[in-house]
Amino acid sequence: MAATARRRDGHLTQERMLEEAMAAIAEDGLATLTMSALAKRLGTSGGHILYYFGSKDRLLLEALRWSESALTDERRALLAGRVGTERKLRLFLELYLPHGPRDPRWTLWIELWARTASNEPLRQAQAEIDRGWQEDLESLLAKGVRQGRFAADLDASARASELLALLDGLSTRVVLGQHGADRDSALRMALSVSERLVERS
Repeated sequence: MAATARRRDGHLTQERMLEEAMAAIAEDGLATLTMSALAKRLGTSGGHILYYFGSKDRLLLEALRWSESALTDERRALLAGRVGTERKLRLFLELYLPHGPRDPRWTLWIELWARTASNEPLRQAQAEIDRGWQEDLESLLAKGVRQGRFAADLDASARASELLALLDGLSTRVVLGQHGADRDSALRMALSVSERLVERS
């Protein structure tokens, strides 16, 4: 469990390290997160953390995977729920968007995007995470079509890609704290565009 900081042998769990890394990013931003700073927060050594992750890039990637794993569970529960497809689409958009400028998950995404060009394993891992969001949104849109809630000629794959690209742009603006960009305004824009993309004629 995440609340368990140490195993019976006294060693910190990897999950505890990832949890603390995300907390540090939320509190102080990514620039101040170093192996030694994280080790100090955990009461261990930088070498101990390095033993598990090998590099800061690997630590950041695993922290992102850990965070996304929890969101995947939420997303699947959302899709399996008994509410209508329009409501599910809104909840999907809400789940995707950052909570604000200090959102640690989105801070990680932006940092790691900049590193993918020179890091093939990182690029592949990010593509895998993206694919999960794409496939689930496609499934949601296709279900809306079958139920007659969305346009009959809707291309679920294309519309899902467009919505996710929009969400990425809006999320980046929110996380960077750009003027006029906040979660509420981003959600309003995402809802407005999504309604136009799926509406029946």
